[in-house]
This record gives sequence, structure tokens and C-alpha cells, in this order.
Amino acid sequence: MDDAGIYAREIPGLERTVQIGVAGGRVISVSFPRDPDPGSRADHAVLDRIEDYFEGDRESFEDVTVALTLATDRRAVLEALRSVPYGESVTVERLARMTAGLDAEAADDLETVRRALAENPAPLLVPDHRVRDGERAAPAEVVDRLRAIEGIE
Repeated sequence: MDDAGIYAREIPGLERTVQIGVAGGRVISVSFPRDPDPGSRADHAVLDRIEDYFEGDRESFEDVTVALTLATDRRAVLEALRSVPYGESVTVERLARMTAGLDAEAADDLETVRRALAENPAPLLVPDHRVRDGERAAPAEVVDRLRAIEGIE
């Protein structure tokens, strides 16, 4: 995955496009616009896998390299989140416990988790939809669809 650029594909059943930005062999962004970027291309292996996910494949995306250009504490939260398995969910407090250097009893650390979730540059690949009581970077209807696909209530 070394093709830099913007890639987008309409996903059946989602009624939105999934758009990814790629640079240096890493995904730098995932978004869900109604209309794709006019200069985007549709042919990318990560989009193939995302389409398969929406068709019911149990895809974890753990092997997809995602560039997390956030402050170190927030990046650590999102890295910990990537370990939450398909179909499972956690709370903000549990995610704080999973993140090295954070204290789930400290209000500031719980706020760090919430900020990291809200600033997530690659929802789905960094599965913030698996956090029951946190912010999410994707639109609500996309989050609902992701949770439904994985059987998360």
C-alpha cells in the first residue's frame, strides 16, 4: 500500500462513500462523505477490504498501517483501541485502563480518552464504534451501521 492519494468508493447499503487518504504507505484518514472527492480513485486494496467488511466479513484491519498524528497520550488511546476485537465493546473507563500511562479514576485521563475518540482520523480502522459511551469521529448513521454489522448493542 504505497500509492499516495485519495481513494473513495460508494458502499452498497451504507448510502455513503468511504474515502481514505493514503501517504507513505499508511492510511492517514478515513471519512464517510455523501459524495467522494472529485479527484479520488476507487481502486485500492483497503477499500476492497472495507467493502468486504460491509458485506459481512469479520475484518479486524489490525494489519493496516494507520498514521496517528495526534499528541502522544491520545495516540496511545487509539492504539489501545485497535486491540478491541470485532464484535466486542468497551467503555471509556475500560479504554483508559487499557492505555498505558492513564488512570481510569482520573477525570483528566477520561477526558483524554474522549478527545482521542473525537479526533480519531481513521474511524473503522481505529474502531471508535466499539466504545459504548464515547465520542465517535464517524457520522451517527455510519456508527449505527458499523455496530449493527458487528452485533454490538
